[in-house]
Amino acid sequence: MARMHSRAKGVSGSKKPQKKEVPTWTRYKPKEVEILVGKMAKEGKTASMIGITMRDTYGIPDVKSLTGKSISKILAEKKLLPEVPEDLRDLIRKAAMIRKHLEDNKQDKPALRGLQLTEAKINRLVKYYKKTDRLAVDWKYDPRKASTYLE
Repeated sequence: MARMHSRAKGVSGSKKPQKKEVPTWTRYKPKEVEILVGKMAKEGKTASMIGITMRDTYGIPDVKSLTGKSISKILAEKKLLPEVPEDLRDLIRKAAMIRKHLEDNKQDKPALRGLQLTEAKINRLVKYYKKTDRLAVDWKYDPRKASTYLE
């Protein structure tokens, strides 16, 4: 299957292990992992940063296989999820950076096309998150107010 906005057919990228069992060498209990996740979230780390820290610093290869819940589920239970989901926030940040670039370089047509594609992805993601009740039904992406979503 091809990529979303290009003709490329690559599938490279990291893969999760096939086995879903907890490694025997893991030193942490599920309750300890949940406490660590909550502590890192209070420090201001995002879910992906928490996962990377757990892997690199604590030696926990997969939080979900250990606790039975994803990092996002743990954060939702502790009411520590951000208002705007992480992937949506990153796309909004990317669109804001492209807009800033276009202010200085008005004739940059490839950048304008990139902005259109990025905003199309944002709108599709907003639609999905509204459907799954992750965003409020009246939430709307406004490019002029992009900086308020990033806080």
